[in-house]
Amino acid sequence: MTRISVKVDGTAYEDEVEPRLLLVHYLRDRLGLTGTPVGCDTTNCGACMVDLDGKSVKSCSVLAVQADGGEVTTIQGLASADGEWHPLQRAFHEQHALQCGFCTPGMIMAARDLLRENPDPTPEEVREGLEGNLCRCTGYMNIVRAVLAAAAEERRHQAPEPGAVAEHAEPSTAGSGAPV
Repeated sequence: MTRISVKVDGTAYEDEVEPRLLLVHYLRDRLGLTGTPVGCDTTNCGACMVDLDGKSVKSCSVLAVQADGGEVTTIQGLASADGEWHPLQRAFHEQHALQCGFCTPGMIMAARDLLRENPDPTPEEVREGLEGNLCRCTGYMNIVRAVLAAAAEERRHQAPEPGAVAEHAEPSTAGSGAPV
């Protein structure tokens, strides 16, 4: 047995685990976080994606001991403390981007990673960013629409309020020949 210390969805855990225990099984069986499904156990489908230290990973290909000292966010940890859905969760619901829902947690976690790196992707960039995630139900069109809608919402929330007055900085004297 190996002792690990890991933060999952904002809560710190210390556990003894078998060195061969997969992160997906640790999350589901030990912590009860069943929002992360076991899809294929072979890294082919992406349903089990979680965020580990700021990057999405397929939790069926990561050992729990590899998360030691790290921070994991699951689909269940995306909603705010008051229960408000993450923009991606809301967009998947509003854009009908799920049918059976089995792939949805992995799709959302992969899309979150994509939008951190590219907050304004094209439809083709969304398809490329999600290419490691399989959906057997939807045909992907609404998934792409959902990711684009969430990206637009996040950009709106980051933009300054209309009519907001920007603070004025002192004019630059660089290059003007004025003493600095």
